[in-house]
Amino acid sequence: MEKVNWGIIGCGNVCEKKSGPSFYKIEHSALAAVMRRDIDKVKDYAQRHNVSKYYTDADQLISDPDVDAVYVATPPNTHASYAIKAMQAGKPVYVEKPMAMNLLECEEMIKVSTATNQKLFVAFYRRALSYFLKVQELLENKAIGEILTVDVKQYRSPRLSDLTFSDQTWRVDKNIAGEGYFYDLAPHTLDILDFLLGEISDAKGFSANLGKLYDAKDTISAILQFKSGVIGSGQWCFVTSNRTDIDSIIITGTKGEIRFSTFAFSPIELITEVLSESFDIPSPEHIQQPLIQTIVDELRGIGKCPSTGISGARTSRVMGLILKS
Repeated sequence: MEKVNWGIIGCGNVCEKKSGPSFYKIEHSALAAVMRRDIDKVKDYAQRHNVSKYYTDADQLISDPDVDAVYVATPPNTHASYAIKAMQAGKPVYVEKPMAMNLLECEEMIKVSTATNQKLFVAFYRRALSYFLKVQELLENKAIGEILTVDVKQYRSPRLSDLTFSDQTWRVDKNIAGEGYFYDLAPHTLDILDFLLGEISDAKGFSANLGKLYDAKDTISAILQFKSGVIGSGQWCFVTSNRTDIDSIIITGTKGEIRFSTFAFSPIELITEVLSESFDIPSPEHIQQPLIQTIVDELRGIGKCPSTGISGARTSRVMGLILKS
């Protein structure tokens, strides 16, 4: 493709700043059409982002001849069905995370991608951010020697909407989003560990609903085994006090450790036997733009995207192992 004309299925909050503007700000890329079931909301989005076409039916967007590639930005329970329809219509797909509701859906998406010869990308955009590429550089340069362990902690207090059943969002509805905030947030961490440390070969975990605010699991503990031999541990809890909020990844090696975060973009800390150094790397205005740039480049035949259906399915597999599902 000389120019990639995108269509978005599900132009909700994530498309306002994180992803949507990237499609028309990147060279050789344009946003040709958007879809949302609510006619007033989709029309408003189209007008504000200067998109000429808008639909309330996903099938109409997929079949639009002016749409070359499709971005699926709906809740997880529809990722597989929309992605498969788009690929069967001869269009490459960029799908939000988690890739699907479970590994079986991911495998079906990959099967269709292969059968239709259409590319499948997943929105694990941290793989293209300078912040995490700096961590990768430090690891590759053996700044902390040989890697031994990784420790993950994410504790977060409940959102205000979590406290009242009538106010709860789809993110804690198991039928729409899987296991709540673990499915929403933990995939980013597990995927970036896959990117930095290699494939996770096995995982075991315990999970519980301790806060009793919603049906989904809110507290999870896991042990990770990487193919490289690295051992990892992770804890996630989404019902803590705001005084105990934490977002931390610590990679320990034979000569020191690297400390960073998944979401906070706190300064990267390199601590070794001989030095202590900090790297403050801000995130871009549109956080998905660097990854979307790699997708546009690959579709134009001049680059390679680091987040594919294959890598996205690995993260879904690990989540399933942790939750024993």
